[in-house]
Amino acid sequence: MTDDLFRIWIKSETEFTFKPGQYCTIGLEGIERPYSIASSPSEEDIELFIEAIPRPIGKLTPLLHHLKVGDEVSIRPRAKGLFVFNPDYRNHVMVSTVTGVTPFISMLRAYYENPRGGDRFYILEGASYHDEFGYDDELDQMAADHEEIIFVPSVSRPDEERNSNWSGATGRINTLVEDYLREFDIPPEGTLIYACGHPGMIEDVRERLDGTGYAFSEERFWKEDEEE
Repeated sequence: MTDDLFRIWIKSETEFTFKPGQYCTIGLEGIERPYSIASSPSEEDIELFIEAIPRPIGKLTPLLHHLKVGDEVSIRPRAKGLFVFNPDYRNHVMVSTVTGVTPFISMLRAYYENPRGGDRFYILEGASYHDEFGYDDELDQMAADHEEIIFVPSVSRPDEERNSNWSGATGRINTLVEDYLREFDIPPEGTLIYACGHPGMIEDVRERLDGTGYAFSEERFWKEDEEE
C-alpha cells in the first residue's frame, strides 16, 4: 500500500476462530509476533494490516513483507486479546493511528453482518500522511451506507508535499478527540472510547479524558515488539 504498509491474507489449514478485535500470532523462520485481525470471523481468510519495521529492529515484518502468494507461515491455534466490541455501550468512539485501525475494521464488518441497531460509531484515525489510511475507502463507504457511522481521518503533517492533495482534518488525532466529542455531542453515559495504536497516542487520550466520566479501552502497538 506504501513502501512500509501492506496487507496479507492467510488461509489456515485448520479451523481458526476469534472474536472481532482479537489478534493472532504468526511466525516465520522461528520468529513469532502478534497482529490484530482485520477480517470478520465469518470471512474465509485471516486479513492482517502490517507495518514493515526496517532491520535491525524489525525481525519478522521484513520477512512477511517479501512473502508471495502460496508461501507459508505458522499460526498459533488460538486467537487472544480482550480488546473486543463491547455491547454494553451504544456510542463507540474508535481512536487509532495507522495499523491501529485494524481491530475496528473487524468489529465493524462483524457488526454489520447482523446489526442489532441503536449503536453509533465514530472512527477517528490519525496518520502522518493520507496514503497511510489503510481502510479509508471502506470506511468512507460504510459511512455513506450507514448514517450512524462517522469517519474522521486526520493527517499530522499537512504542510509536507506528500499531503499536498489533502483537504481533510489536520493535527494529531489524540489532540482532536475532545473537540469531536463536543462537536458530535457524545455524552459520557453509554459511551466507550476505544484507543488502538501508538502507545504515546493512547496515553495522551487517556490523560485528556481522565475524570470526564468516559469509559476507556486500549490496545497498544509497540514497534519494539519486533525486537527479539
